[in-house]
Amino acid sequence: MGGASRWWLHHSLASLDAGLQRLGTRLILRRGDAFEIVTGLASELGAQTVFWNRCYEPSARERDAQIKAQLTDGGIGAETFNGSLLVEPWHLKTKDGGPFRVYSPYFRALAPHCDDVALLPAPGAIKDGSDGAHSDALSNWSLLPSAPDWSKGFSPVWTPGEAGARERLETFCEDAASEYAGTRNLPGTEGTSRLSAHLHFGEISPRQVWHHTVRHVPAGKGRETFLKEIGWREFSYNLLFHFDDLPESNYQTKFNGFPWDFDEGSFEKWTRGQTGYPIVDAGMRQLWQTGWMHNRVRMIVASFLTKHLLIDWRRGEEWFWDTLVDADLANNAASWQWVAGSGADAAPYFRIFNPVTQGKKFDEAGSYVREWVPELSRLSAKYIHAPWTAPAEELSRAGIKLGRDYPEPIVDHPKARERALAAFSSLKDAA
Repeated sequence: MGGASRWWLHHSLASLDAGLQRLGTRLILRRGDAFEIVTGLASELGAQTVFWNRCYEPSARERDAQIKAQLTDGGIGAETFNGSLLVEPWHLKTKDGGPFRVYSPYFRALAPHCDDVALLPAPGAIKDGSDGAHSDALSNWSLLPSAPDWSKGFSPVWTPGEAGARERLETFCEDAASEYAGTRNLPGTEGTSRLSAHLHFGEISPRQVWHHTVRHVPAGKGRETFLKEIGWREFSYNLLFHFDDLPESNYQTKFNGFPWDFDEGSFEKWTRGQTGYPIVDAGMRQLWQTGWMHNRVRMIVASFLTKHLLIDWRRGEEWFWDTLVDADLANNAASWQWVAGSGADAAPYFRIFNPVTQGKKFDEAGSYVREWVPELSRLSAKYIHAPWTAPAEELSRAGIKLGRDYPEPIVDHPKARERALAAFSSLKDAA
């Protein structure tokens, strides 16, 4: 688990324990091998049955199968449930009986199942069955960063836990969901749900999100587009379940011969938000300071890394894994491969985002860039997405000297685009 996710986990566990105590029980924390801890605790407490929600990552599926077998062999019941998906991956198949590889037909198959099961009420009380069992102290897990504490920007933005998830869903549906189709692409606007981390940590389920949205957001393009985004999350899990090497291997094997060109200096400038392209740098700085990045900007920075810099998508995936509070194996892998062009239903190889035109289109007034790249805040909207094109007097008036206050672009867009197209053509020629 990456550093940003560990920060979230600490606060999520604290919230869960407080909620359980209000219901009359408590959270037992133990660390170590899951097989030994779960089977050992079941024996220690004299449990008749162990219940848990299913996981879909390859290592988790193998682990849970071993735990279930051990429990049942020992005469202890083991019952598992779907708590994190709308429909589990093995329930949806193509006409040929295989897994879906393209999103649109997948979503058409998914949608009719999403209202099938009614939501159950939360329990009003839970009988405490811990019987004095030992629990680790959460503080001893050292999940929070220190020396330095780089998470200071997280707390003003996030409220981990079930209550925070519920409040964010309700606020989104009331204030922004109806206009989601348009505002979701504007990083300077509060137009997205920001539910991804809550979903990843199980603080809210996609079924809760789907039901609440359908019942509280008027039918229209906004609601439809948001539900399709929930569907994309499901599609990512479908891919991970059926193609379990997705996080490490190119889904399209022709990319195994792609001529990636890793440059450590360029990669470091990308991670620090020092590429010289303001929309890219704003996104990378938002990520570092808050543990999250707007989805449109995620696509822009991922395209820049894989196509302008020709750096392997797996390096970007690793960085996101460490810095995102919503880092999720299925979403991370599927989305990075989609942008790189190597994934299922991927963006075509010739889609190479121009970071200047993307900035002008989706951050027209430059409000997003001004927030996260404050050294450019005095530039006019005309030049803020391409400061190197500003006249000398404009730069002087804004207090900017390129190369000192803000970097020159680390690559030239037209040349980088030509290089990327040549690299992609080599794959086509090899095929």
